[in-house]
Amino acid sequence: LHYLAIPPTAFPEVVTLLGKSGCAANARVAVEKPFGRDLASARALNDTLHQVFPETSIFRIDHFLGKESVLNLLYFRFSNRLLESVLNCDHVDNVQITMAESFGVKGRGAFYEETGAIRDVIQNHLLQLTAILAMDPPVGDDVEAVRDEKARVLKAMAPVDAAKVVRGQFRGYLDEKGVAADSKVETYAALEVRIRNWRWAGVPFFIRAGKSLATDVVEVRVQFKLPPHDVYRERPPTPEYFRFRVSPGANILALGVHVRQPGEATADREIELLASEAPAHPVLPYERLLGDAMRGDANLFAREDSVEAQWRVVEPALEKADTPQIYEPGTWGPADADQLLAGYPGGWVEPPRASTE
Repeated sequence: LHYLAIPPTAFPEVVTLLGKSGCAANARVAVEKPFGRDLASARALNDTLHQVFPETSIFRIDHFLGKESVLNLLYFRFSNRLLESVLNCDHVDNVQITMAESFGVKGRGAFYEETGAIRDVIQNHLLQLTAILAMDPPVGDDVEAVRDEKARVLKAMAPVDAAKVVRGQFRGYLDEKGVAADSKVETYAALEVRIRNWRWAGVPFFIRAGKSLATDVVEVRVQFKLPPHDVYRERPPTPEYFRFRVSPGANILALGVHVRQPGEATADREIELLASEAPAHPVLPYERLLGDAMRGDANLFAREDSVEAQWRVVEPALEKADTPQIYEPGTWGPADADQLLAGYPGGWVEPPRASTE
């Protein structure tokens, strides 16, 4: 097992030399994300790799896919019938996916200037998480079964509407070492994704990610539609929901429902049914993924067509050259992000802090 840290400009030369030296014969190559900077560069990287390695020997690592909680979400979906019948456009109003980090760029300003929030986590981590939630059940149990369904739903995603992309930058980012004085790089992004298939037609997936936000959390929240008829003439202010905590800490599965408030009058009360389980001895994501790569198990790795589909989805957001809105550290980002959910019951929902669960 050899690890090479190389600059992007040297990538084609290194791959070519691996082929000429014979090192690529009967070998596998693991490539760290981000895989390219946009759709064109991702295709160029794929072309370069395929000159030396077959697709079956290329393992594109996204460590997020090796997390125990991400694997648990996939397992939960297809090992239970509890939610499968309602995870569709007939019952779901909207889906919210949040990746919040309370810290800034931790001295990696020069790196972040080359990436930004969309390239850093939305194009890869969060679109893969969206695919896991939205995909259809895999057909068969071979190594490509899950990857086929992920690719199918990613290809069904429409390119984002640039008008429904909000970019932000936390106050103080310009003072970071390695950051340009007039930088327009986003440290926060929120956008809307639509999936053009039968299951999800008309359902918006709202995705947001940012640095220096109010807390540290990665969470998926499915907001269901309100009941079609208000039997008690007291329509709940918020719909029922399902949420799944990816990080930090324990695997958390919660269902928010409405019950009757005790007393003489009929009144609504919202409660949350919560299940929490801390992994006993979690395997570290890179440990799991590198082990799988050495064994030739590609199940948890991003495939060529999926990577290119993800870049196609976010490309309009990358091309948006507006000045990011300044937001204060410790908040939930720029106020304009709230407009993305205008008209949806409850708007953005702040995930509970880990200390409360």
